[in-house]
Amino acid sequence: MTAGRILIVEDDPALLRGLKDTFVSRGWDVITADDGQRGLDAALSCDADLILLDLMLPHVNGYEICRAVREHGREMPILILTAKGQEEDVVLGLNLGADDYIIKPFRRNELIARVNAFFRRSTARQSATYTFGDFELNLTAHKLFQNGREVELTAKEFALLSYLVKRRGCALARNDILNAVWGNSVMVTGRSVDRCIATLRSKLENDPHQPVWIQTIRDIGYRFETSD
Repeated sequence: MTAGRILIVEDDPALLRGLKDTFVSRGWDVITADDGQRGLDAALSCDADLILLDLMLPHVNGYEICRAVREHGREMPILILTAKGQEEDVVLGLNLGADDYIIKPFRRNELIARVNAFFRRSTARQSATYTFGDFELNLTAHKLFQNGREVELTAKEFALLSYLVKRRGCALARNDILNAVWGNSVMVTGRSVDRCIATLRSKLENDPHQPVWIQTIRDIGYRFETSD
């Protein structure tokens, strides 16, 4: 039995071969594509559990692949592999549907850990209850508990926390959070996200100035971290 099916889209032959060998040796069923068009065709047809996706690809770039995958209703996690460090490139990928990114060159063990964590999270995504530390978020009851005692949250705080926790481990751009939690309201801005994050931290974190759960990603947004 395989660990899962992973699609790797990368045009560097040496890196592609190394990534394939790494994941095959760990029990993954690996599909590879060495250009964007092949990657797009595979992403829409192969039922991968996760996609490792380079951004700068011949024929069809990684941004277009992200957009097409999400437009076709495919929900597998997409982890961007990019040599670029500019925030705007990362934000664009996230806005088009990627779940997170890792900058080349990366440590192999870090990549493996990230992929395994995403796979575990995606298989449990439909759960109605999420636990982190001594907290339990119950989506059915619409309540947050800490050591069995309810933590009072406003409706907006609960919606924001639910959005973050469901996508734990993912880098989330402010605009994506704003659109998902606040919708089309014209009276809110990215600062509304920051303020609500601050109130959530005051209720979740032992030290809100050194958060454990809700991490800030500079110039991008936030990531909810868990022990896995």
